[in-house]
Amino acid sequence: MNQYHAKTLKGLEQVLANELRSIGALDVEPVNRGVNFSGSVAMMYKANLYLRTALRVLLPVARFKATDEEMLYRKIKEIDWSQYMSYKNSFAVDAVTFSRVFRNNHFVELRTKDAIVDQFRDNTSLRPAVDLKNAEIRINVHVQETFFTVSLDSSGESLHKRGYRKEMHPATLSEVLASGLVQLTGWKGDQPFINPMCGSGTIAIEAAMIAADIYPGITGRSYGFQQWPDYDQRLFENLLDTMPQPKSLSYPVIATDIDGEAIRITKSNARFLGMDKLLVIEKEDFLDAAAMDVPTLIVMNPPYGERLEVTDIEALYEGIGGVLKHKFPGSNAWLFTANMGAVKFIGLKPEKKFTLYNGQLECRYINYTLFKGSRKQFKGGSV
Repeated sequence: MNQYHAKTLKGLEQVLANELRSIGALDVEPVNRGVNFSGSVAMMYKANLYLRTALRVLLPVARFKATDEEMLYRKIKEIDWSQYMSYKNSFAVDAVTFSRVFRNNHFVELRTKDAIVDQFRDNTSLRPAVDLKNAEIRINVHVQETFFTVSLDSSGESLHKRGYRKEMHPATLSEVLASGLVQLTGWKGDQPFINPMCGSGTIAIEAAMIAADIYPGITGRSYGFQQWPDYDQRLFENLLDTMPQPKSLSYPVIATDIDGEAIRITKSNARFLGMDKLLVIEKEDFLDAAAMDVPTLIVMNPPYGERLEVTDIEALYEGIGGVLKHKFPGSNAWLFTANMGAVKFIGLKPEKKFTLYNGQLECRYINYTLFKGSRKQFKGGSV
């Protein structure tokens, strides 16, 4: 049984924790921007294949305290790196520091790299190569003041890179964030799903993947653990063989956008996963959307006025609110935005709010329950 740490975006810790529990992970503990858990090697492989909101799955190999650069170098060099790699492997070090002593990520990365290279050179007269782009072994160093956690990165490339996004819209969300938005709604494919202003279609594609039991690992990407000395190829291939087969959708997943180029990109991305037949992808101005006569889940990421220019952002948000109220009674809407001022023009009372981040932008994810008539009538049950 090993201890692991899965990294995620701030605000999605509980979503990731639920995912880990659902695949059988033990000792699941949400922490800031991540979740600690335990399990077998098979669980670590499975986590990389199945988790939708994880960025990386790390295996901690050492924890220590260091108060200066020489102590850091010495502590790193004391780790027996021959257990985890050979001089033939290329490697890279990624550091994240929250420290008044070690303030520079790059400095920590350099000292860690130096200690590893020097250990191999002292023991074998040979040294592994550093490759920042295509490293076979990736090492993660997390610094909290003077406390260090050194981990092997089992994922290699970030897990948000599913492989289906061959083209991107200028304001594209990451796959991890898009999946988190869908999962926070509680949607399980049990009613129609609409993603207006879909951009590259990431929210709609992630929603369809959830409803169809299509997991990220189905895209056949490679993982960091496949370069480890103890990699069990047979175990990994058995896990691949036992992944669920995609199922058909009970309700439509619809992606719309006023921009024809966005629709083209969405169709191209969906086609890579063979999902172009699962999704309904249409060019449409949401402000002219047809009314829905059945309860529907709407998840949208409208322009913030940051990367995409909108001539009158307040009028746009006011129009969105009007369409939601008058054309989607009985439905549930979720709006993700970084424009806290414009969102006031939606004109609807929020039921729930979450604080999330799109890159460095602090955003709100806001839920609106839509109904006919007044809120008082709705709450009183007379409508």
